[in-house]
Amino acid sequence: MKLNIIEIFASVQGETSFTGLPTTFIRLASCNLRCTWCDTSYSFGRGTPVSIDAILEKVKANGCRHICITGGEPLLQENVYPLMEELLKAGYLLSLETGGSLSIAKVNSQVTIVLDIKCPGSGMSHKNLKENLDFLPAHSEVKFVILDRKDYDFAKTICEQHHLYTRSKEVLFSPVFNQLEAKTLVKWILEDNLPVRLNLQMHKFIWEPSTKGV
Repeated sequence: MKLNIIEIFASVQGETSFTGLPTTFIRLASCNLRCTWCDTSYSFGRGTPVSIDAILEKVKANGCRHICITGGEPLLQENVYPLMEELLKAGYLLSLETGGSLSIAKVNSQVTIVLDIKCPGSGMSHKNLKENLDFLPAHSEVKFVILDRKDYDFAKTICEQHHLYTRSKEVLFSPVFNQLEAKTLVKWILEDNLPVRLNLQMHKFIWEPSTKGV
């Protein structure tokens, strides 16, 4: 049983409520979306087939307690489900980063789902699968990548309509790197007194922003 892999590496988590924690990242190949601000377009390719056993060996060698499955879009590959089950069975703390266009209904409830709801500035907001909000576990996190004021207002409306401030563990507002100043987004958040977490992609401040494998 194999998955098409772009890279497996150990680093610190740069986003979400797990920011700063040593984490092994498993980046799966392929994506069904083409966001205007995408910073991982190198994941669009076919990747390298790797067995689940080999993935588990690499994860064990890295020694991190936290594991993040990301992409691309990891839910495009059916074998991601047995991989998640094996990682949970081994006792890892597991998060899954998904673009929000595919159903999360089959994801094990022990996994911390980081659901990326696409704003209009991404060019992909029409791909949001709204039914996912019905399957969202209480410990999940919802992320909005925000390009401009229109995106901010869109994100705020979605949060209010679906009661995300109370239904999810975290609501993450992330400014598009080098396109929306963080202080501008902070100003809007404070003006509206929103109970959200500013999400700044810490890894891009530690390393050169285009660096892979970090």
